[in-house]
Amino acid sequence: MHLRVLSHSPHDTLALGERLGHVLQAGDMVCLYGELGSGKTVLTKGLAHGLGVPNAEGVRSPSFVLLQRYAGRVPVYHADLFRLDMPDDLEDIGLRELLGGEGVVIVEWADKLQALLPDERLDIVLQHGDADTRLIMVRPHGTRYTHLAELWRSQVPAMACLASESPLPFAAESGTGEG
Repeated sequence: MHLRVLSHSPHDTLALGERLGHVLQAGDMVCLYGELGSGKTVLTKGLAHGLGVPNAEGVRSPSFVLLQRYAGRVPVYHADLFRLDMPDDLEDIGLRELLGGEGVVIVEWADKLQALLPDERLDIVLQHGDADTRLIMVRPHGTRYTHLAELWRSQVPAMACLASESPLPFAAESGTGEG
């Protein structure tokens, strides 16, 4: 199953993230791909809000600390690997220990973690469109994430969903991180 959603504004992207955040559970992993400014952090703010993080609008890209923890209905771990130089740096931030644990792990620039990603996860690629428009492409890996994507799709306004019969270009497949 592949899902494509069109967001017409940062507000739409935030709302889409919030809806997904409502269905995420402890142990879930969301991997975000896209160019700079494509909306990864905006989507993450929405996810955090849906996960019950107070003042989720204050969620920022943790570029200089690599990992930020937020308290929500489950812990939310937000990693931004943009500045990650070596895979060994992952050991320093403890990301590996968080996978499948008590919280939800959201990773921006997940292509830098590609070799270490679990088989089951939710990949989301954000691509620039015109002005504030973004194409958001979702690819679930595993039964749990297929079900999660179906739940999310049922909550997304029908006009935003785009038909997808063919496989989508994903950073996870190309290794580019730019989807």
